[in-house]
Amino acid sequence: MKPVLIIRTGRAPAPIRARHGDFPHWFRLGAQLSPDRVRVVDVEAGESLPAPNEVAGALITGSAAMVTERAAWSERTAGWIRDAMDLELPMFGVCYGHQLMSHALGGRVDYLPGGREIGTMPIEVLPTATNDVLASHLPSSFRAHTTHEQSVLEPPKGATVLARSARDAHHLLRYGPSALSVQFHPEFNADVMRAYIHRKREAMHKEGFDPHHTFRQVAPTPLARRLLRQFARHHGLATG
Repeated sequence: MKPVLIIRTGRAPAPIRARHGDFPHWFRLGAQLSPDRVRVVDVEAGESLPAPNEVAGALITGSAAMVTERAAWSERTAGWIRDAMDLELPMFGVCYGHQLMSHALGGRVDYLPGGREIGTMPIEVLPTATNDVLASHLPSSFRAHTTHEQSVLEPPKGATVLARSARDAHHLLRYGPSALSVQFHPEFNADVMRAYIHRKREAMHKEGFDPHHTFRQVAPTPLARRLLRQFARHHGLATG
């Protein structure tokens, strides 16, 4: 059986890792992947990706890096994404992974106007999701955890925008029958979201945001998490 690839584009800050674990662990749990089927490749550290036809699917993590930096490892991963799209490999990108997929396929990524988006936010599902095999199961609005400074400002040609927030018009994108990406974090739980807000509180103050209010608004996001699990099940990646 081919492995499920977790493309690691970064890591959580050390205090968060020490208490809550790190990206591959969160993705494996969120997607309900069997531990013995997962292969983690740390592209930020220079590890090489297997050929797309050697894996059953790929989940692409978030990162503290910026897609606009065009780091060599990031651009190599973008090329891999284009090759994987040619094979219609199941791919699910999150945050940096979402932006990298869009960048790889011809979209434009840059800083989100108005500054960072952070906290548990309402996500509006658009009419374009009505016939989507996964997004059609979502209600008209659901909550999701967010923390990002950059965003997809222009989706690639041919991509379908399925959901948005009040400030970010491109939170959920469909690129083809097997490729989906989200700006929000379905792999986060509420404790992880609170830890990120606590870590970013000084930057939030400087930018005119109230971290205490944002902290109090954190809530569970079961529907966002379910989307990751349903993607894995739909494409035969999950354990059950």
